Amino acid sequence: MKYWRIMSFVIVFCLLGIGSIGVANEPARAAALLKPGSSNGDVWDLQFRLKLLGYYPQSLDGRFGYNTLAAVSKFQKNYGLTVDGYAGDDTWAALKKYSLNRSELDIMAKTIYSEARGESYEGQVAVGAVVMNRIQSGSFPDTIEGVVFQPRAFTAVDDGQYWLTPNASAYLAAEDAVRGWDPTYDSLFYFNPDTATSKWIWSRPQTVQIGKHIFAK
Repeated sequence: MKYWRIMSFVIVFCLLGIGSIGVANEPARAAALLKPGSSNGDVWDLQFRLKLLGYYPQSLDGRFGYNTLAAVSKFQKNYGLTVDGYAGDDTWAALKKYSLNRSELDIMAKTIYSEARGESYEGQVAVGAVVMNRIQSGSFPDTIEGVVFQPRAFTAVDDGQYWLTPNASAYLAAEDAVRGWDPTYDSLFYFNPDTATSKWIWSRPQTVQIGKHIFAK
């Protein structure tokens, strides 16, 4: 845990502009097959996603070498994919479902900060977990942009608080949510019982209350 907390702060500092990881900020397109010897923007993206998930502890360099091959192979094994170490269509599909790239992590941090900056750290992670659960659910858009900017999905987007600058805690909470910490028990919704006016949201099966938010499926 100590190691990953150190690595988390390294990623946060890079994201806040204290460091630089080059073109990792560019999202992956419908990526071509990446394999040993590949060297392009998609490799930066691949390495960032793998680092965020804990598979790639090395510095990002945009070159597909042995360390990237090993990281991709471990990811493929753990997610039930064919283990060949190459980043093809199936691997990219899984990475986009269970990870975020740099610009997407910014969206996650902004969502967490604007929706839950007054909550405990667990409460902040919980909001991020709901976002990840929606991405992975067939009932919502399959990208974080689609989830967060879906009409009326998040109050902070509607009232403009989304555009506030997130702090380091929001980035750390975003990383923990991406890595699979889910204090909400697979919830897809949350609401503040003191301010919620929708009868529909009260009808959803509730899982847990964390701070001011009730989480539900």
